[in-house]
Amino acid sequence: MTADTWWRTATVYQIYPRSFADSDGDGVGDLRGVISRLDHLVALGVGALWLSPVYPSPQDDNGYDISDYYDIDPMFGTLADFDELLREAHARGIRVVMDLVVNHTSDEHPWFVESRDPGSPKRDWYWWRPLPNNWGSRFSGPAWEFDDRSGEYYLHIFSRKQPDLNWENADLRQEIHRMMRWWLDRGVDGFRMDVINFISKPVGLPDAHLTDGTRYGDAEALYTNGPRLHDFLQEMHREVFAGREAVLLTVGETPGTSVDQARLLTDPSRRELDMIFQFDHVEIDQGRDKWDIRPLDLVALKRTFERWQHGLSDAGWNSLYWNNHDQPRIVSRWGDDTTYREESAKLLATVLHLHRGTPYVFQGEEIGMTNTRFRSIDDFADIQSRNYYTDAVTRRGEPADVVLDALRARSRDNGRTPMQWDDTENAGFSTGTPWLATNPNFVHINAAAQLHDPASVFAHYRALIALRRTEPLVTDGVFTLLLPDDPAIYAFTRTHAERGLLVLANFSSDAVAVPDGAMAGWPGSPLVIGNYPDSPPTLHRSVRLRPWESVVVRRGTG
Repeated sequence: MTADTWWRTATVYQIYPRSFADSDGDGVGDLRGVISRLDHLVALGVGALWLSPVYPSPQDDNGYDISDYYDIDPMFGTLADFDELLREAHARGIRVVMDLVVNHTSDEHPWFVESRDPGSPKRDWYWWRPLPNNWGSRFSGPAWEFDDRSGEYYLHIFSRKQPDLNWENADLRQEIHRMMRWWLDRGVDGFRMDVINFISKPVGLPDAHLTDGTRYGDAEALYTNGPRLHDFLQEMHREVFAGREAVLLTVGETPGTSVDQARLLTDPSRRELDMIFQFDHVEIDQGRDKWDIRPLDLVALKRTFERWQHGLSDAGWNSLYWNNHDQPRIVSRWGDDTTYREESAKLLATVLHLHRGTPYVFQGEEIGMTNTRFRSIDDFADIQSRNYYTDAVTRRGEPADVVLDALRARSRDNGRTPMQWDDTENAGFSTGTPWLATNPNFVHINAAAQLHDPASVFAHYRALIALRRTEPLVTDGVFTLLLPDDPAIYAFTRTHAERGLLVLANFSSDAVAVPDGAMAGWPGSPLVIGNYPDSPPTLHRSVRLRPWESVVVRRGTG
């Protein structure tokens, strides 16, 4: 891995295929739909697309329950369609990163079907026990399911249809490596690795801690960053990535990972991963779990980013994201999606993209898509949301309206509503009935309306992405947080020698004055990018930021 690796200056665009573009009118997005919209990504200026799972799957968890690692699910197309996507994306200078889900498979995968036989050589490819421990599933309920055929229980950290793989088995690991090489040889440019830090489980699978009033223990601390994680990842690098590092991207989804652990995972000298997705910043507004919603604490958010920026400044690399297929829309979460939707969407983009790391844009984020309004539990498709509703309302007796409000704010379905391409029926996503209802606001929030509008959210994202490609300060400048305790202003600099960028952002719907202390040395600096059409061309000594206003100014030209 070299210092000039391509992903340092690139931006990655995540596509959730079933919601991106439907080419055949069946209401589900597909690969040919992705191909038809590649020029949208060219116009945006991204360097790579990350494709959420398109493998064959029973779709219990929307494709994250894989039944065949060597093919494409018919709902998305064929291997020939996938190969065409690779060719068309590469012809446009866009790399293709696949989702890799190897902590678990579907219970319909042939490996698991064979594993159900206690005498099978693949029995040890999964976790089987005559008696379960007390671990709880992340999708509610116990993490163990009894299998009549086997007469034993199998482990599933997620859905009961997603049995966990036993990475202690060397034959399993070799088969996973072979599969990964097969996709890379086909032309794939890297992998986003789903919950990759769950693959190492503790010896003996001990019971987890029980909190007051719970039936199942919280085992996350036990199966997160387990004892052999680094061994497994280093072996993967030797067997799969060695010799290809400069052209590939490897990013691991790693819930519950600290800065110190991330340094180990992403230090190039250790040969594990290029970067990780950490969750500290998106858990700022959570209480006991994601459904226990708290107001955004901007001071805590700034401190969190500062810790990660400094922690990986000399070893490793940050990934930068607000949205993905597991998160609600950021403009509804931490912005103002009514009066100041455009301004706050642009501000949130500015703050994120000017940090050190590789930014990820989730489909629709670049046009300021918002959460939708789900009327009842029947409107939700997400298994996590539906399981939580059943558990909370039926078992614990919580008020249905309170639970629904939490789901409306935090459900993964908010990020999965169809991409809003234009103001025609179904937002131009499909000529059929979409698998998940389109957000009604597509009439005025859509890509077609913004593509040629220089004041649009899309234009702002395009400018930020171009700035990352052309301004070395964004990639390599030293990060310094300013006004760390200010409850409304997010301010920081990116500097090198006499050159620098200053970022000022007002996270509120009120006008606020920037304290003079943050302005030392910056008055008169020219504007690089602002989120209001009439942002001043230079920074004045006394700055008063309008509601949700952000400005970036430059100092020095050498």
